[in-house]
Amino acid sequence: MQEYIEKRVLEICDYIIQTGATVRQAATQFGVSKSTVHKDLTERLPELNREQYERVKVVLENNKAERHLRGGEATRQKYAYQAKLWAKNEKNHNFERNMTCIHNKNILK
Repeated sequence: MQEYIEKRVLEICDYIIQTGATVRQAATQFGVSKSTVHKDLTERLPELNREQYERVKVVLENNKAERHLRGGEATRQKYAYQAKLWAKNEKNHNFERNMTCIHNKNILK
């Protein structure tokens, strides 16, 4: 394994252990793909440092167990934000309907 890869693997490992970050967060932090982080941690790290692998494995399993909660929270926040915008628009705008429709050559208002 090339030296820069070994260095990256160990840096990502330390980052995840210290912060409890997800694979996605680590990928963003280090400017690599999620696939690269996953491969680094599951395939390359056991060869480099088995003890660190066991520690990071605990964090990854915890993140995996909690991912449905994070997804649900993100959805809740999304719809709360949309409801807030809708309420704001409803207060600030007069929603009179002034629709024009052409039906059988008659204009209805």
